[in-house]
Amino acid sequence: MDVRAHADQWLAGWEARDLDRVMACYSDDVDFAASTVVTRWERPDGRLRGKAELRRHFERGLELAPDLRFTEEAFLTNPDGYALLYRRENGNRALDVVELDQHGRAARVRAFYEQDQR
Repeated sequence: MDVRAHADQWLAGWEARDLDRVMACYSDDVDFAASTVVTRWERPDGRLRGKAELRRHFERGLELAPDLRFTEEAFLTNPDGYALLYRRENGNRALDVVELDQHGRAARVRAFYEQDQR
């Protein structure tokens, strides 16, 4: 499992604004949690399940931030995945903790933000 390649594909997909490329990084039954889910979808647990829900979430994110950019600050690994610390175009820092499945796709993701993020 090449965790660096996974993170690079994800970053490149966002840079290109290519949601198909971004979504190829996720398993079909991905479990995703973030405070942005609470604010965008009024889900108190902050969780989305499956690629269809996650894609809608990311589409909404691009609508809210048309100039979206991620600048990597740190990359940490473990046997099952990685954590990626990055700065957004608005100056907010985010940390995505990603667990990969046996096919090398993100199965569980937890996103953390330094400041409130919509």
